[in-house]
Amino acid sequence: MRGSAVSPQAAQAPILSLDAFRPYRCRVAGRQQENDDTFTVELTPVGARRHAAFAPGQFNMLYIFGVGEIPISISGDPAEPDRLLHTTRAVGVVTRAMAKLREGDVIGVRGPFGTHWPLEALQGKDIVIVAGGIGLAPLRPALYYLVAHRKDYERVVLLYGARTPEDLLYRSELERWRARFDLEVYVTVDRATGDWRGNVGVVTTLIPRAPFEPRNAAALICGPEIMMRYAVQALQKRGVDATQTWLSLERNMKCGVAMCGHCQLGPHIVCRDGPVFRMDQIEHFFGRGEV
Repeated sequence: MRGSAVSPQAAQAPILSLDAFRPYRCRVAGRQQENDDTFTVELTPVGARRHAAFAPGQFNMLYIFGVGEIPISISGDPAEPDRLLHTTRAVGVVTRAMAKLREGDVIGVRGPFGTHWPLEALQGKDIVIVAGGIGLAPLRPALYYLVAHRKDYERVVLLYGARTPEDLLYRSELERWRARFDLEVYVTVDRATGDWRGNVGVVTTLIPRAPFEPRNAAALICGPEIMMRYAVQALQKRGVDATQTWLSLERNMKCGVAMCGHCQLGPHIVCRDGPVFRMDQIEHFFGRGEV
């Protein structure tokens, strides 16, 4: 937070109910291994409690008893809030413990928290979704919503990149989306392996030739931060304005309720003001490790 001014909104502690701080118990109802290090868990509340409705792009705080808590984006269908899905990679202490969960195990859940993709406000536009690696997980709820409300939008274009074909997420769904006549789905990998015959190259190489009208386009981006920076540049070269570009940012979120300040980005608290930001709101801070 060196040299950063905190906004008046961030300086005021929000009034929160105890539910925002207290995890409710959920049982693992299902588990899907997506690739070598990435998996999806389905969570069902223990007892009479039901999951709260969520908007595409929001996240929950998942608590592994005796290990710790971590923010994970919701990756399920917002039209089916009772099926709470989270997709994550086993890369840290908490996520490695999550990777060992099996059906019937119990964890804690707080949320949903954060901002969301502004899909209702984008009706009538071409929607360009740019996802890199596990960045497809926070965008999958947006795709579900767009498919369910397809008549409200012009072109819907998905540009998805992964390191190798083996790293692709949601392969069966990608094939179903590709088979639709009202979606444009383009997939690329950094390095071809096996019998891959598709695009090879980083996902940003798909942007210059993607079929959308820049003057009527809105872009939703999620993935590694360096990929998002280059995606923004490529979209701007096509003519997509920063005011029509949204990104989902990851920062060191600890509380989820804007109390601890760990996830400050300039004047913003990412767990409250994000994780979904419009590009023109963060362009002076985007790409900096600590501001």
